[in-house]
Amino acid sequence: MAPPPLNGQEAAASARAVQSNDMAHASGQEPMQRHIWYVTGPAGCGKTTVAEYLAAALSIPYVEGDSHHTPANVEKMRTGIPLTDTDRWEWLIGLRNESMRRISDGADGVVVTCSALKRKYRDVLRVASYWNSNVVTHFIFLNAPAEMLLQRVSRRQGHYMGPAMVQSQFDILERPAEDEYDVISIDVSRSISEVQADALTRVSDMMRRD
Repeated sequence: MAPPPLNGQEAAASARAVQSNDMAHASGQEPMQRHIWYVTGPAGCGKTTVAEYLAAALSIPYVEGDSHHTPANVEKMRTGIPLTDTDRWEWLIGLRNESMRRISDGADGVVVTCSALKRKYRDVLRVASYWNSNVVTHFIFLNAPAEMLLQRVSRRQGHYMGPAMVQSQFDILERPAEDEYDVISIDVSRSISEVQADALTRVSDMMRRD
């Protein structure tokens, strides 16, 4: 099933981005590239920990993807019912809108947590770069075996994402393909400090290249 068409909020975000670009060109300045970093992977891989670290290190806003799920989605996950593509479209588009809103409001970039389990989900998020050629979308895929993440999630207290939901995410997971050049893959089977340092190094290198 295809994602729904652009709504009014998206159109407004797009218009603000284009206006910002046009103003920079009119003043003779080269528009500055702004980066959206989606920290992705199944539940338990450390998205929040890595994203908060990167946002602090880069001095840019952080958006917690889980907080943008609809109450209906949260209830489904709490009761062990996997989300469908239809359930996820509104969430993905909402995260994309929020990322563009932060940039339109003047942020140099933004770090967002989002599982982005399938390629078509990542494609929905990539649309932000189509609106504004100076917005660069990246994905940081936190890679870990299912057994490790199941152990981590089983130790969580009070989180709606249980072990059964982790397995359901692995069942539909489409690991980034070689032609997804905007993806950085990070091995998270190491200590969290090693993962954070590796992620920041890789992000900094990519920003210098861009």
